[in-house]
Amino acid sequence: MGRYYTGDIEGKFWFAVQSSDDADFFGVRGYQPEELNYDFCEDDLKDVEKGVKICLKKLGKYKKKLDKFFKERSGYSDKEISESLGIKEDKVSKLLVWYARLELGVKIRKCLKENKFCSFVAEC
Repeated sequence: MGRYYTGDIEGKFWFAVQSSDDADFFGVRGYQPEELNYDFCEDDLKDVEKGVKICLKKLGKYKKKLDKFFKERSGYSDKEISESLGIKEDKVSKLLVWYARLELGVKIRKCLKENKFCSFVAEC
């Protein structure tokens, strides 16, 4: 069981890594009845780009290593990631937060560039 987001972009939030309101990071606040609703418009692209840059900066040299790691696997453990990246296991969760957030931000950015708007609902 997981939490999903659907609409102009779709995906699944990372279990135990990513909160349902993670898209708030990119400049638009979700509004909530029982779900978080996001409506990004063309004017929000600047904030989304800024958020993507921050994610990339936080990931640094580990971005490419994480891309490679996840391309080769469908599941993972913190131990496997720490060994693959050559870092301490207690640093893995912070990197994964930024990596999952980057994935969401890239989807939002692509949707905005293609459609000039991006709306989706995130399960809580």
